[in-house]
Amino acid sequence: MRVSEYFNINRTQAYLDFVDVPLDTDLAVFLDPGAIKSLDSSWGNELSSFLQSFFETVLKLIRKGENQRAKELLSSLNEGNEFHLGYSVGKSRGHGFGDESADSVWDALTKSKAATSGLLQDLEDTALLINGIGTDMISDAVCNILRHSLIKYTQDMCRYYGIPLTPGVASGPLWNPLKEIWENDFVHLPVTDYGKVILVPKVLVRSRLSFQYDEYYRYYLLPQMQSEHLKKQTSLVETLKNGSQRVTKKSLMEKYGKDKLAVVEQTILKPHVLDEYREAKADSPSSPLSHEQFSELEHIDKPDIDDLLAQLKVLPVGREAAEEYEDIIEKILSVVLYPSLCNPKKQHKIHEGRKRIDITYTNEAKGGFFYWLAMHYPAPQIFVECKNYGKEVANPEVDQLSGRFSPSRGKVGILICRSIENKELLYKRCVDTAQDQRGFIIALDDNDLENLLHEYIESQGSQEFPILREFWRKLVN
Repeated sequence: MRVSEYFNINRTQAYLDFVDVPLDTDLAVFLDPGAIKSLDSSWGNELSSFLQSFFETVLKLIRKGENQRAKELLSSLNEGNEFHLGYSVGKSRGHGFGDESADSVWDALTKSKAATSGLLQDLEDTALLINGIGTDMISDAVCNILRHSLIKYTQDMCRYYGIPLTPGVASGPLWNPLKEIWENDFVHLPVTDYGKVILVPKVLVRSRLSFQYDEYYRYYLLPQMQSEHLKKQTSLVETLKNGSQRVTKKSLMEKYGKDKLAVVEQTILKPHVLDEYREAKADSPSSPLSHEQFSELEHIDKPDIDDLLAQLKVLPVGREAAEEYEDIIEKILSVVLYPSLCNPKKQHKIHEGRKRIDITYTNEAKGGFFYWLAMHYPAPQIFVECKNYGKEVANPEVDQLSGRFSPSRGKVGILICRSIENKELLYKRCVDTAQDQRGFIIALDDNDLENLLHEYIESQGSQEFPILREFWRKLVN
């Protein structure tokens, strides 16, 4: 029984912004701190700030010898059953730092040279340097530290998809970064027969953490150690028949060990290697799970593009079907433009509610067309207006969308309508808008959407979107 099934949303994972978790157990995906740090949006900055604040506070207490206070803060990380992420088989149960079974972790963290020497900087570093801490524990810790923000996200998603919210639900521990304490509150949350639920954005979850100690040891630390032994001509150096010399990774691991303790000891001697690893991970963040990966994990069908097109084609033109048209367009875009665009909001209010935008997406692209767009134009958000018109779209519709733009929100929008009789004239209007510095509008009709969908299928989900690039070229040339 998944969230979508319990609340009769009539959508599967591909059409939802959040992870459609099972309510009676966990889904084997995890919140990755590296994925959160890679976000460029203001919301992403907020999440990163929460993580940094909490872990810096804990490390500060450990270095000052205030281990009991550090343990009290960490003990609130043991509640996480409402997120339903992790390795649990059967009923969900958290694997946070505060579990009674993790007492050894307290000692490892408070006594570790990595913590006291300043080697530990971020939560994900513990996956590399602290015994007993793995993927599920870090993911649960992240969920708890970000609980406040994820509750707000859950409330937004519930309003968006029509999921009922129950008032007066105990929030669980909420991290207050200003006071550096945990607080509790009563909030609105969805509640099921299995308990309360806190939703997580699917763009943030991964099948494994980006920081892996064996990867770091084998591909970063050991090569550096090999070079040092060769330079010093130690007893581990072997001379081959052709006269070349080598030091094997196997011999190094036999001499120094291959557990996290060995990683810590060698990293203390060579801290620049850890910096290089961090930089490499920051420069190449892991990709969100694809629709195909979610389909395999959740044992569900892939999104049916042909069915979406069929729904669009039979939908009647006119104001009476305007809401249905907007719903189909949002489904199409949420499938095709994921993971570049996420966190959709319908009828998003701006200017104190005086203006509304049909659909607003957050641009979190890490490659492809929308990433390029954000590098060259103000595009933190992408605005979509849907017009289920049987008439020619003219200046009022173009002006309406451009009136939603601002330097902070973004100045890129997509105007979607059923048909465009005179595309050349409409694009002249869009070019005029761009040249007047009122923003950039890509206009699409049903035929353009169909071509976009076929292009997406043929490219196996590529986010390059040649069709959109061509439309953009017309705007700016």
